[in-house]
Amino acid sequence: MQKQTNQQQPAGGASPDLAALKQKQQGTWSSGDYSVIGVTLQIVGESLCEAVDLRSGERVIDIAAGNGNASLAAARRFAEVTSTDYVSALLDKARARAQAEGLEIDFREADAEALDFPDGSFDVALSTFGIMFTADHARAAAEMKRVVRSGGRIAMANWTPEGFIGRLLKTIGSHVSPPPGAVPPVRWGTKGWLEEAFGEEAEEISITSKDFVFRYRSPEHWLNVFRKWYGPMLKAFGALDEEGAKNLEADILNLIRQANQASDGTMVVPSEYLEIVIRKA
Repeated sequence: MQKQTNQQQPAGGASPDLAALKQKQQGTWSSGDYSVIGVTLQIVGESLCEAVDLRSGERVIDIAAGNGNASLAAARRFAEVTSTDYVSALLDKARARAQAEGLEIDFREADAEALDFPDGSFDVALSTFGIMFTADHARAAAEMKRVVRSGGRIAMANWTPEGFIGRLLKTIGSHVSPPPGAVPPVRWGTKGWLEEAFGEEAEEISITSKDFVFRYRSPEHWLNVFRKWYGPMLKAFGALDEEGAKNLEADILNLIRQANQASDGTMVVPSEYLEIVIRKA
């Protein structure tokens, strides 16, 4: 097993400017409105809370919580939940959802790479398609481990490179070059990285391959929704001229058609992710 380091190297071996990368990524996730997409993924947060065997009264942190899917799922199980993200607008959406359900959740604007909590503050750390999009992967993993007590659990849902979202991100990257220093977020959806980042401090790592199914009116409907509201796609299309945008659109629609299980004009596309539960030693 490789020893985790505090550095990451982009292609070519150049040292990345992680501060600039983080600022750019924060701008990306602040654009559009991820909550429009996020609410459709709620089932993943529910499944993750079951996988980690969440108990009432446990202290839980949801890292890079977005609009709060895992936070709400944990609060529904009567955990003491702290929901964190570095995009305040998304926390506002999560707060409104919690208020509508009468759930008590502590919402904090926080950087996943520099969490303002003492060591061992939580029994459980959660993240659904969130921490994987940090700039400094090793630092984010270290912070996640640090704030969980010995014997506590870490649970994540991370897209895989081979799944639909993994292939979508690769398709976008073939049209718009990733920012300097960026390492693919789907690295978090690989067994090798998980063992490298968490193995030395883990008593047990359980990894299960699962599918989230995107169900939309049509491939075009999905594309319109994501192009308008999903920050990475909104920014990608915005960086292209008219011809470039048409080419990216065609490639994305072709990707959807290859994966689509529906034959009635609608969209039914499974996207693989890893459901990960780590027990900290």
